[in-house]
Amino acid sequence: MARGFALALALVPAWLCAQREGVLKQVDLPHAYYWREMYVPQATSGPSSATWSPDGTELIYSMQGTLWRQRIGSLVATQLTSGPVYDYQPDWSPDGRTVVFARYAHDAIELQLLDLASGSVTPLTANGAVNLEARWSPDGSRIAFVSSMYNGRWHIFVLSPEGAKDPLRLTEDSGSKLPRYYYSKWDHYISPTWSTDGKEIIFVSNRGHIHGTGGFWRMEAHPGAAPRELRYEETTWKARPDWSPDGTRVIYSSYLGRQWNQLWLMPSEGGDPFPLTYGEFDATAPRWSRDGSRIAFVSNESGNTSLWVIDVVGARKQRVEARERRYHGTVGTLGIDVVDRAGRLLPARISVTTAEGRGYAPDDAWRHADEAFDRSERQFEYPYFHSTGSAELTVPAGQVHLEVWRGPEYRVARADVNVPTGMRITRRIVLDRVDNLPARGWWSGDVHVHMNYGGAYRNTPAHLAFQARAEDLHVVENLIVNKEQRIPDIAYFRTDADPVSTPTFLLRHAQEFHTSVWGHLGLLGLTSHYLLPEYAGYPNTAAASLALTNATVADLAHAQGALVGYVHPFDTKPDPADTTTPLSYELPVDVALGKVDYLEVMGYSDHLITSEIWYRLLNCGFRLPAAAGTDAFPNFASLRGPPGLVRVFVQSGAKLAHRSWLAGLKAGRTFVSNAPLLGFSVAGRAIGDEIRVSSEMQQVPAVVSLRSNVPIDHLEIVGNGKIVATIPLDSDRMTANATVMVPVNGSGWYVLRAYADRAEMPVLDLYPFASTSPIYVRVGDRPVRSVDDAAFFVRWIERVEAATRASTAWNTPAEQAGTLRTLADARAVFSSLTR
Repeated sequence: MARGFALALALVPAWLCAQREGVLKQVDLPHAYYWREMYVPQATSGPSSATWSPDGTELIYSMQGTLWRQRIGSLVATQLTSGPVYDYQPDWSPDGRTVVFARYAHDAIELQLLDLASGSVTPLTANGAVNLEARWSPDGSRIAFVSSMYNGRWHIFVLSPEGAKDPLRLTEDSGSKLPRYYYSKWDHYISPTWSTDGKEIIFVSNRGHIHGTGGFWRMEAHPGAAPRELRYEETTWKARPDWSPDGTRVIYSSYLGRQWNQLWLMPSEGGDPFPLTYGEFDATAPRWSRDGSRIAFVSNESGNTSLWVIDVVGARKQRVEARERRYHGTVGTLGIDVVDRAGRLLPARISVTTAEGRGYAPDDAWRHADEAFDRSERQFEYPYFHSTGSAELTVPAGQVHLEVWRGPEYRVARADVNVPTGMRITRRIVLDRVDNLPARGWWSGDVHVHMNYGGAYRNTPAHLAFQARAEDLHVVENLIVNKEQRIPDIAYFRTDADPVSTPTFLLRHAQEFHTSVWGHLGLLGLTSHYLLPEYAGYPNTAAASLALTNATVADLAHAQGALVGYVHPFDTKPDPADTTTPLSYELPVDVALGKVDYLEVMGYSDHLITSEIWYRLLNCGFRLPAAAGTDAFPNFASLRGPPGLVRVFVQSGAKLAHRSWLAGLKAGRTFVSNAPLLGFSVAGRAIGDEIRVSSEMQQVPAVVSLRSNVPIDHLEIVGNGKIVATIPLDSDRMTANATVMVPVNGSGWYVLRAYADRAEMPVLDLYPFASTSPIYVRVGDRPVRSVDDAAFFVRWIERVEAATRASTAWNTPAEQAGTLRTLADARAVFSSLTR
């Protein structure tokens, strides 16, 4: 979940810089994976936002990144826009002639005007920023919208529909000294809605608050006006208030006291809200009809998004469903069958794109898109969907490109297909195996997945299992965790396997412990109960104290027989000598105290940088197995990879069983990968084993193999933190087999690693990478020892101690004193290794 800590000086080779960059990088706000999914519109297979016609008989809405028009009660939807663009957030003008909407193209989101009579589209903004949530004033003379054009932060602007003058910024740029973690220290202003007379707006802002996207504010709609707060709620990007036509109420979306967003009504003068809808799903994007009798909203009750209209009085609901679609341009139908060599259908991940890189998906599939891309290769982020093996979708007539992926154990398949206008064509894709690791007792798993985490879709165990099968993943650890105050998947927690599990697939509901200070933990295999409180170190709450350290949480988890691991460690290299950057990450403390069972060597982090810190810990004699967790949010439309993007392969036997799989993980019989498959032994010993040699032995033989479905540039044996052998690759850069001699320079360890110099699609990561856990070597009775690395961690813990002494976030002095004793005990362990 909130990944990583901002630590100093990235140790990244120059060839890895500035390749994959985040979507909409002009927005200068932290934790982009949250605001991009929860606030910026995404291409979902179902509707994502809607607007009413002035007479209340029709809706225009965004679906699959284009605009559609549909009469209430009809099953026919007419497409209004198309092309190599993505169109979102329509708002119908009061005179009924024009629609303003947001268009994503050319690395920006600009406002456009659609003339409904002619179908012509005219740009309204051209500032290269991210412009969203456009709303017509009641008299049609102005449009309020949100933009990042000022300092890369969210502000509310107004402009005339003619676009004759520059937009006016209504909201002040106000800094904050508040200790916000997921949000900028600068206040933001989003989701404007007009009063009936057009003199005021209500919007959402986090002014004066630490947590969430903020409460509801009201101000006159001109620069310099002083806003007043109507009500504070935490909210998380999705409130999107809409002022009622009679001016008395505001409809908005909230998870107030619940795990899911529902619709709430609030007096426009402020006051207590009450719920209009109920349910264990999200109801979002509400819009009043012009007569105030109905509200259109988007629901994910069925998993995918769908559009509904509800009567304000009586709550009668009516679905707006596009069973017949009339397309704007020439289209054809593409069928895709993915099979193995025996002709059996194979679940898989599929990407279908036009030449410009715009993606297409079946009407009933969940559309997803990557969170970053290389601008030199494509115009948009990589799109994809999961399939049972057979899929059918509507695409523009002409050539489309197919790419099919089914995890590292299968080759990537690619094809170009010409789809005729008005016709159906089927393409059969045959996937060949790279390897069959389960046949040798190796089972792949992702130890860091969040089934539901505030995304557009509502995931279930059955659908998560489907996603995992398409990625050829055998174990999913669903880490249940809070998103602000709520814990979306808490109802799914159980200590045995989820019922969707099979002999070759396990879904387990585990836990991630959250702290904004000490670092995040994965807790796998809890046998009794979910640990609460779920987080610590949240300022201005009853959970503000830092006394609930990760060491304490690890003890509670171990008492239940669970494994404890540190997750998504490092994007940048931590430097204890850099006192300009806070350092409170508890990892070396808990490793020294014997509380860490695994480390996500691959996660939502930089794998080479994380490996460097891992090597330092190994050099101090700690045996720390490698695991891998994507930190996947599989109910997001925009995410960095699906479950299994990075995965750990565990050698645990011919039959898949959770206890033996966790035992294999703890024993270090693992390798981690996002594509390369590794084989490694030293002196006949396997991964996780120990070699005992005499002090006279100078070298030992290492047997190495590589199989990969994407090209690799480096295959190396690392011993005690240094490259001790470089293995030549075959000409395809995807295979290698070798026996080499490696030096024995005292007690220590060896790992085999492989990586590429750049991102390689469809591996949705910084670069392809794989590493084994160590094979350990013991020379006589000599201990594993590195004075320099031990001193590095002494300095690290001293920094943590300084931060702990400086903190005032304690309920009692005894809490601080107890925490300092824990840190001192760990520092003493490393200090003993420097002598």
